[in-house]
Amino acid sequence: MRLNNSLLLFAAALIALAAHPTQAQSLPSARDTAYLGPITLHVDATDLDHKVLQVRETLPVREGPLTLLYPQWIPGNHGPSNEVKRLAGLRIDAGGKPLSWKRDPANLHAFNVDVPAGISLLELRYQQVLPLEPTGNDPMLARKIIAVEWQGAVLYPAGHYVSRIEVDATLRLPAGWHHASALRPASAIGDELRFERVSLETLVDSPVFAGRHFKRVDLDPGSVQPVFLDLFAEDGASLEATEAQMDSHRDLVRQADRLFGARHFAHYDLLLALGEHPMRLGLEHHQSSENSVKSGYFKDWSKNAVERTLVPHEFAHSWNGKFRRPRDLWAPDFNTPTRNSLLWVYEGQTQYWGEVLAARSGMVAIADLRERLARKAAWLQNTPGRTWRSLQDTVHDDIISGRQMPLEWNSWQRIEDYYDEGALIWLDVDTRIRELSGGQRSLDDFARGFFGVENGRVAPLLYTFDDVVAQLVRVQPFDWASFLRGHLDRVGPDAPLDGLARAGWHLDWTDKQSDYAKAVDTYREAADFAFSLGFSVGKEDRVGEVVWDSPAFRAGLTKGLTLLAVDLRAYKAEVLNDAITAAVKGTQPIELLLKDGSEYRLLRVDYHGGLRYPQLERIEGTEDRLTAILSAR
Repeated sequence: MRLNNSLLLFAAALIALAAHPTQAQSLPSARDTAYLGPITLHVDATDLDHKVLQVRETLPVREGPLTLLYPQWIPGNHGPSNEVKRLAGLRIDAGGKPLSWKRDPANLHAFNVDVPAGISLLELRYQQVLPLEPTGNDPMLARKIIAVEWQGAVLYPAGHYVSRIEVDATLRLPAGWHHASALRPASAIGDELRFERVSLETLVDSPVFAGRHFKRVDLDPGSVQPVFLDLFAEDGASLEATEAQMDSHRDLVRQADRLFGARHFAHYDLLLALGEHPMRLGLEHHQSSENSVKSGYFKDWSKNAVERTLVPHEFAHSWNGKFRRPRDLWAPDFNTPTRNSLLWVYEGQTQYWGEVLAARSGMVAIADLRERLARKAAWLQNTPGRTWRSLQDTVHDDIISGRQMPLEWNSWQRIEDYYDEGALIWLDVDTRIRELSGGQRSLDDFARGFFGVENGRVAPLLYTFDDVVAQLVRVQPFDWASFLRGHLDRVGPDAPLDGLARAGWHLDWTDKQSDYAKAVDTYREAADFAFSLGFSVGKEDRVGEVVWDSPAFRAGLTKGLTLLAVDLRAYKAEVLNDAITAAVKGTQPIELLLKDGSEYRLLRVDYHGGLRYPQLERIEGTEDRLTAILSAR
């Protein structure tokens, strides 16, 4: 019988597969047993020119198959964010001789080796290669400030809880640099730091900031559980702060104590990098947090309130997210996928407490917090994606998109709305408790009862949806399960603004931009016309986010185009403002001249509604619960 070419190829493939079976193998399940002995890890962070970490690692082994894992699912990132493409140059030596390794084709973060007889120690060398151009999502490795995140610089043996793998870590820094971390150094020789032995879980949860210009401030002098503000800047002048500014950070610690009633850390380091081009870096850890802001954080204090909720947010995570943690967001190692069903508590309530603590500490004025809340409510109310996608579904966004924001159409696809919409839901809960209890109880009571238990405990205490509901019922009897599920699973056009009304305020509109809104535009280096034409204009006059089904969208506008002119006048924000205002009394569309690659486009936007900026207005005859919530305790 004669075979055609397709059959011949198929037969050949079967023969090849039989001769060379796949190397894929199932990973050993993580067990709550101690590893053979401590891993030693040496990281050299001095190659700032090439942005490469040089790594040496030794680990005890026994004869037989061994799987080494490159961490993938990092707590706090809510998805498989650690990229194995950053690992390069891997060499494994056994007894001074190279040992071959094979990547597992079914799990590309896994590397399989066979340990020969008589070998009890493996020596590894490799690099973590970071992007030369900043992406906003990678650790900092810059000329003046670095942030070493250990998950990118370690391989670990599969089959054990990361809490049961011990590590002796050493870090080499550029000459003369200072460092800060939740890790405590055991010794320092020159520019090389040797840290106290910790578990791999603790190591990955303890990044190191370093730089030449450094200042450390004790925010709670004399405390047995101290809190430090560790400042790193590109120049010494950026570190200068007034006593009032420092007092607001000290008040943050005091207000957190009064809110939660307990501390779940032995010590805490607020790591804060100040730079001209801050990374998208705000990540919680149990005894520290990574924060990146602009260099004018202190110098331009009156102009940058927009970024001063970051530190309170990440600090609040020590209680909500690190100590009390959703059960399905806990995993025994860094390569077991987690689920995000309760991110509206983990992140949503932390967003709420971060803003509340920012106001109570004086880091952000209450009036500015109201402006921030107005913008949040307006954006969510004008998010058309609400009509097809529930808030509960957005908890998967970091798994779906890999934290590579923004999407093409944020307003339609929705992205991480569990933060801001989650905060609005918790405002609804807070005001409802206050209303039902006649002002005797509030969400503060929930915080103390839920996050303030077992003072001094550092190990995570896991919770479920039912645990959240049960604590709310203890604070104030009510059908909280139905209430929460109604918010979370609902698909419809309206944002959850009931809590805002119950707080004594409602969303309104004005044609005058507030000082806070102007500060936001300045900080983002953009001009925002989202609530009128439906788009923003950013650096180099490039169109930013375009709101789905807005007037600009219907005219054919997409982000990424360059705005050249408005009604035949060279574009400036003031020129577009004037055109929008003039169109109120006219019938002609607003003409936008845009550059799309090598082509030019003329779009006509038929809009006559004038400038629109959100603001909050008091509801006459109601109690001002919002001001009560935001006032210092």
